[in-house]
Amino acid sequence: MQHSHDALDRPGGFSSGGLLGPLRHRDFRVLWAGMAVSLLGDGIFLVAIAWESYLLWNAPTALSIVGIGMALPMVLLLLPGGVVSDRYDRRRVMLWADGVRAAAVAALAALVLVGGLRFWELVALVAVYGIGTAFFTPAFEAIVPDLLPSSDLPAANSLDQFVRPIALRLAGPMVGGALVAAGPGLAFAVDAATFAASLVAVVRIAPRRDHRAQATSSSFGAVREGLRFVRQRVWLWGTLAAAAGAYLVFLGPAEVLLPYLVKNDLHASADTLGFVFAAGGIGAIGSALWMGRRGHPRRDITVMYVTWTLATLAIVGYGLAAAAWQLMLACLVFNALETAGTIVWATVKQRHVPSALLGRVSSLDWFISIGLLPVSFALTAPVAAFAGVRATLVGAGLLGAAITLAALFLPGMRDIERSSEPLVPVGAAVPVAGGARASVSSLN
Repeated sequence: MQHSHDALDRPGGFSSGGLLGPLRHRDFRVLWAGMAVSLLGDGIFLVAIAWESYLLWNAPTALSIVGIGMALPMVLLLLPGGVVSDRYDRRRVMLWADGVRAAAVAALAALVLVGGLRFWELVALVAVYGIGTAFFTPAFEAIVPDLLPSSDLPAANSLDQFVRPIALRLAGPMVGGALVAAGPGLAFAVDAATFAASLVAVVRIAPRRDHRAQATSSSFGAVREGLRFVRQRVWLWGTLAAAAGAYLVFLGPAEVLLPYLVKNDLHASADTLGFVFAAGGIGAIGSALWMGRRGHPRRDITVMYVTWTLATLAIVGYGLAAAAWQLMLACLVFNALETAGTIVWATVKQRHVPSALLGRVSSLDWFISIGLLPVSFALTAPVAAFAGVRATLVGAGLLGAAITLAALFLPGMRDIERSSEPLVPVGAAVPVAGGARASVSSLN
């Protein structure tokens, strides 16, 4: 999910600099210049990997297996990735992780270009890609508060959710559709090249403080410390648990069956799939701009859950759509609402989680909320074979929305809405032993 907002009075809101305010900080500006180019490549990858999977094996099972191959190593390594990002130089972690991902995509490009890619090789290479993502994601989320004052974090989250969909969901898929039409190998090659921008940007960031100095316990103890922090906060554990349940129900069907519908039901091209993804990008961009102007909502948890619930309902539209424009509309609505909730979520997490724990909490966020994603991918093909592709999408949207909304009514979920101050000061240290118990959070 994402957040962003403009001109808040309370602590943690951002100043009159608005959406572009964080760019006055050199390291953040350099990081996001590189990330924007890399995200463009990720958008190309979205189209290329789906189309190549169905070229090799034209059945929902194909993309399900590819999804499991990418998600499983990512889920298994997220917790180690969080510990590493809190204990070591986050710049170096990001460099190594992006290097691994670039190598995997380059190998894909080479195999496709020579006509030698086999399905098992595709699965193996996306698994390597998932390993890199497991380490890059918590390190990236944790380094942003190191680059900015806390007052700029909501604006930075808004900017993130503005730039990300432009590159990942709008420009990337449109370019990806055109490149795949010319040849999937070319699309993978361009994606691999975009990682260079990310690597250069991370290298140019000034070194931060040495996180190894904070290592006071074993790796297992460090994970346990992060888990204890999450467990003591309902807004955290409740959100993560809700995301785990909702993602189990709807994310696999949405990721696997949307490209299948475009190719086999609408008999459309990769260009059409690119346009459907691009419509989602337009929705996310508009949402980020609107959230940036509105500012962080005072009833942030309530707003977050309502928007995520409505976003999940939009998955029903995939199952009901009879034309490409209807899929585009459903994708636009889903991404617009998903983005609004995510912007709120990111700011809440950054305000209430100490910097020393943010890498581990972010990895737990991902680990718990997407922990069942491989199961979701595995179940999608048999459920679709039994109930039908469209019925699976409709049911996934309805059940996922119900799970999401139910979490809002957990006792204590909205307690932090009553306070304008962070429960844990940004940058504060949390004792390894003792302390209050907390709960969890999620992403959607």
